Formats: sequence, structure tokens, C-alpha cells
Amino acid sequence: MADMSPGPGKAETSASAESRSAFDYDLVVIGSGPSGQRAAIQAAKIGKRAAVIERARAVGGVCVNTGTIPSKTFREAVMHLSGFRERGIYGSSYRVKHDITIDDLLYRVQQVVRSEIDVIRNQMTRNRVELIESTARFVDAHTVELQSAAGHGRRQISAEKIVIACGTEAARDDHIPFDGQRIFTSDDVLGLEFLPRSLIVVGAGVVGAEYATMFAALGVRVTIVDKRPVLLPFLDHEISAALTYVAQQSNVTMRLGEEVAQVKLLQGVSKPVEVGLKSGKVLHAEAVLYSIGREGATRRLDLENAGVHRDARGRLPVNEHFQTNVEHIYAVGDVIGYPSLASTSYEQGRAATRHAFGLRAEHEGGIGLFPYGIYTVPEISTIGKNEDELTAAGVPYEIGKANYREISRGQIIGDRTGILKIIFSPESKKLLGVHIMGEGASELIHIGQTLMAHDGTIDYFADAVFNFPTLAECYKTAALDGINRLAL
Repeated sequence: MADMSPGPGKAETSASAESRSAFDYDLVVIGSGPSGQRAAIQAAKIGKRAAVIERARAVGGVCVNTGTIPSKTFREAVMHLSGFRERGIYGSSYRVKHDITIDDLLYRVQQVVRSEIDVIRNQMTRNRVELIESTARFVDAHTVELQSAAGHGRRQISAEKIVIACGTEAARDDHIPFDGQRIFTSDDVLGLEFLPRSLIVVGAGVVGAEYATMFAALGVRVTIVDKRPVLLPFLDHEISAALTYVAQQSNVTMRLGEEVAQVKLLQGVSKPVEVGLKSGKVLHAEAVLYSIGREGATRRLDLENAGVHRDARGRLPVNEHFQTNVEHIYAVGDVIGYPSLASTSYEQGRAATRHAFGLRAEHEGGIGLFPYGIYTVPEISTIGKNEDELTAAGVPYEIGKANYREISRGQIIGDRTGILKIIFSPESKKLLGVHIMGEGASELIHIGQTLMAHDGTIDYFADAVFNFPTLAECYKTAALDGINRLAL
């Protein structure tokens, strides 16, 4: 998590100097996740007095404590201990460790989380950002009341500019009897005390699909229930279909196009969780992961005192500069909704601060071109348009594909299901999209991202010399496949 913000800027104007006497801080950030960190550090880099308010004892927000970092570390522990990556070479029965426990999986997670927290605290200290461990609520549009984390004492602070970066929390239906063990959300995974032998995942969005395939890789019998007829329908249809096939081969049962009517916790049975579907089907398992989406963690902020609007899911609408309906109050990160990625959150925080203090806007109209990483098993990454989007827009396109099993590196690592697909203009040959499923997808995507950012054509891939043997060769194979399609 390197500090990539620019160095100190020009001397403050007289107007800025006057604001110092009017407010306690130039910038107050509510939340210490990726977007909050970057917003505060950017302010400190240009000589502003910045403070970050965090109600949790550990900094880093959902990203570090319950979301991105823990779930991806959990995945790596799953992939290693289960021997999943080597099964294509040594067979489906291969394991690094038999009888894997939840403690085995969480051991590495806890190490990484502690290290990340230490890195973030050090960055804030080094940049002279004040960290205030308190719960925040608005008194008015420039004033925030703080209550200490221990619940003792209150005080008020004022700021010229405020950035809301409070993140999200797992959505919970009131009629579901959550206990954090048998019936839990993704926020509860790190507190699990046992590894279930069977699991029903309600809601197959990105988080649900990720955990479903992780648990399946451990040999857990997983059933996915989702009201949509297709798994992750925003993906390119070929990638979605490939993921569905691989998941089913890993003993994942798909109940797509189904809705949950009720969830019950039974007593004295081996599978104590009962899930009734609106279609009349009844499912049983040792545990249920309830993953129906996330809501903005804004309930405690008393936004109405500042006049800030939020939607029905607690999220904050913003303009292209990340301003809320109150001009000097910004919102960044997951609390504003799509794309809800740590990578884009970092840039949103930095962009919001730069706009707040009159610095040149580097990203007019948002963040711009960015990749999307989905850490299912196998992982997926995508950038640009997919076939359905281009068809709906009436944009002509051609495709090129490379299968990992036809690439030497794919054979070496035993990945026989991986696929890299490029989509390009048949006239200009400019790259329009890249869609990858397989080992290293989230790393490989950046090669395509670079070419797209520079309006490159697939001729570059066709003519380039790649290291051999590597998965990056897939780009060359896919480009040649696409050119051959044009010649037909």
C-alpha cells in the first residue's frame, strides 16, 4: 500500500489562511478505509490540517478488517491448503493438508490484517494526519460531534471541507435469525468457529460467488440460491458460463431463478439450517451465508443535520467531483455505490480532496478506465465492454480467444479451464475489451488495460515477443485468432 500521492503544493492563499482561524481542521474525513486514507493524506501533502475519524479500534475500514484483504488472504489459504492449483497435475484427490480447520484458514488472515493496519497507521503518522478513534455524527454542515470509542465524553470539531468515507455493511433482513455462526454474513466470516460441511449461499453477487467457490474448493457441499437466472450476469456471457461450469464441476449446486421465502434454525439435527424457497423447495445445510448486497454505513451519521441526501440503501449520490448535494461535503468509496472497489476508492479519495482545495482535476467525469477483479475460484478479471453491451449499442466487433490448456504455461501449472478473450473493432483493430478467467487473471488484465489506455490495436499483441512460457502469451494467441477470423 505504497504512498503514491504527490508532494507538497504551492503556498496557501490568504483565503486559505483565513479558513484556518475559522475551523479546527481544513479537512475532516469520516472513515479510514482506502478512500478515506487517500483523501486525508492528499490534504496533508498540500499543507492542510487533516483528521480521520474512525469508530472501530482498527484502522483500514471494511477493506482491511472484514472485506478485501481478509477475503483475498482467506482465498490464498484455501488455494494452498486444499491443493486446488495442483489438482490439474496430481489429480482431484490431491491435498496439501487433510482435515483443514477454520483456524488453519484464519491464521494467515490475522497475520496479514495486523500488518496492513500497522502500515496504514505508519502512513498517517508519517504524513501528520491526525487519527481520532471516535464515533462521528453531524451537528451541522461544518460541525461533527465525536464520542470516544470507549463511550466516555463528547466533543465537537469543525472543518472547512468534509469527506464521508464510512463504507458499507452487509445488508440484513429483519426476519432472518442471524447468529454469526450457523447463519452469517460476509462480515462474520472471520469470526467463524467451525468449517461447515455443507453451506447454502443466499445471493450470488460478487461476494457470494467468491465465498461459494472458496468453500467448494475446500470440499464443502455448496448450494447457491439467487433470483437471477444467470450467475454474475454483468460479465461477458462466455465467462459467466465458464465460471458456472467450473463451479458445478466443483460440486456447487445452482438454484438460479429462485427466491428465499424463509430461513429457520432447527434444533437437534445434523443440518440445522432450513431454507424455504418461494417455489416450494426446502433446502438444508449446516450453515447459511446470507449475501444479498451491502448498504451504506450512514445510519449513525445524522446526515439530515448537515442536509446531505442518501438513498434507500444508505448510499450517497455524488457528482463527477464526488460532491454530495452539500457543496463542501464529499463522499467517496463504497458508500457511493458502483464500482465499490478498493482500487477505485483510492483514486476517488485523492480526486475529491484535489477538487475540494482547487487543484487541477486529473480525472474529469470520474475515475476513467479501470479493471474489475473477481476473486472466485478460478479468478476473473475484466475491462472494457463485453459482447452483450456492444451488441446492444450497435457497435461492430470481433473476438479472439486463447485457452490456457493450449498455452505451455497453462499446461505447466495444470490450469485446463482458463480462458483469455479479447474484443476489438474489425475496422480499426482497436481493443474494446478483455475478459479473463483463470490463474493470474487479475494480474494479466493490466496488459490489456495499458493497450486500451493508449488506444492500441491488437496488432501490437500479434507482433510482440512475450517471455516463454508465460500466461501473457495468451494475448498473442488471442490476437492471432482474432486476425484469422477477420481473414475468413
